[in-house]
Amino acid sequence: MEKKFVIAILVENQPSVLTRVSGMFTRRAFNIDSLTVGETEDPNYSRITIHASGDDSTRKQVMKQLRKLYNVKEVKVMEHTKSVYRELALIKLKNDPSTRQEVLSAVDIFRSKIVDFSPSTLCVEITGESSKIEAFIALVKPLGILEMCRTGVVALERGSEFLNSDTCVK
Repeated sequence: MEKKFVIAILVENQPSVLTRVSGMFTRRAFNIDSLTVGETEDPNYSRITIHASGDDSTRKQVMKQLRKLYNVKEVKVMEHTKSVYRELALIKLKNDPSTRQEVLSAVDIFRSKIVDFSPSTLCVEITGESSKIEAFIALVKPLGILEMCRTGVVALERGSEFLNSDTCVK
């Protein structure tokens, strides 16, 4: 049975590391639903978060192949019940006087915020789990989405567990 899973990968902050990681997915014909990457608390390391789909066998194979890659220091599945997942979306909507109150109500209900306002458009910033963002999109789509950009999922483990350069053998 195909399931979604999130993997956190701690890598050396070097050129072409992301190419090697994403290339491994391409070579093995694994699909990536979203990929985010950024520098960690230690500028020598970056953290890659991959949201993907597959059965247990696929997930295990992905983990095995990632651990083999040069510059990869740590690989961990982020279990949904033990992690905090977030995503950010910027959504540009029509600023139509006839639907403005509906947009403002949706912004309030979903605890999002308007980050740009012009006579013809509104730009809304929303953060949360992907399901929250999907629900917001479904609600405002009939009101006129003009443009949208999403970051992809980022995740951290709850509690005292963490993934950083101190946990890696140097």
